[in-house]
Amino acid sequence: MADNLQKQRYEHKYIIGDDVALSVRDFVSSYLDLDPFGATQPNFSYPVHSLYLDSPGLRLYQTTINGDKNRYKLRIRFYEDRPKAPVYFEVKRRTNNTIAKERGGVNREDLGHVLSGQLPLLGQMSSGEPAHRAAVEQFIHHMQELEAAPKAHVAYYREAWTSRHDNSVRVTLDRQIRIEVEHKSHLITQMKDPKLVFGDNVVLELKFTNRFPDWFRELVRIFGLTQCGAAKYVDGVTVLGSQFVQEGLDSSGWPIAHSREKVT
Repeated sequence: MADNLQKQRYEHKYIIGDDVALSVRDFVSSYLDLDPFGATQPNFSYPVHSLYLDSPGLRLYQTTINGDKNRYKLRIRFYEDRPKAPVYFEVKRRTNNTIAKERGGVNREDLGHVLSGQLPLLGQMSSGEPAHRAAVEQFIHHMQELEAAPKAHVAYYREAWTSRHDNSVRVTLDRQIRIEVEHKSHLITQMKDPKLVFGDNVVLELKFTNRFPDWFRELVRIFGLTQCGAAKYVDGVTVLGSQFVQEGLDSSGWPIAHSREKVT
């Protein structure tokens, strides 16, 4: 999957019903183009998977719960199980109201090297751009500083709309957002015991790099939208129970490794 990243942006989030989401789609289609990755998929959506890392005490989770102005998340994003598909190490940083995202793609077979703290060689990267390698270096730095390790797998289906001439405006509709405890780094799309984070609702995100577009303002007015927080990892950990995530337990209180042995 090609990189369509807005490296620095503002984003406004709204939780809406699926019926409203369909109407929003019609409205947005007058201004933006459908992301090509979703154009041929059911419901115009492609699957997104993220493995979130956190410290033993879930420090990154707590920074959001506490409302810290400057915070970040560590995650490994992937889209499929194909062995040759790259995986993306991401640092998503919030400074006041600004979102900055750094990410670098690495060959899936070299995942373990990065998680052990080794900076990948150029041949192990999916892109030769220096910024991508720098992003992986930042990921490793934060991971080691926090003693961070995998904690949860988050998945959803994303419908994305983008600016026709640049990447200054982007609208996403995320459906079936689900989470499960995951303390390994298998990066498998199949989930064992997922829980819905926002029920049947859809998370709408309005993303922009400069000023809030006038037609965004009109969209919010027409549909009576109320801006809110919708942090998939953080809200998901709350749904699961932070102790379960911290200790690697399934919904029955069994250690994840033991519960998966029972399934097999």
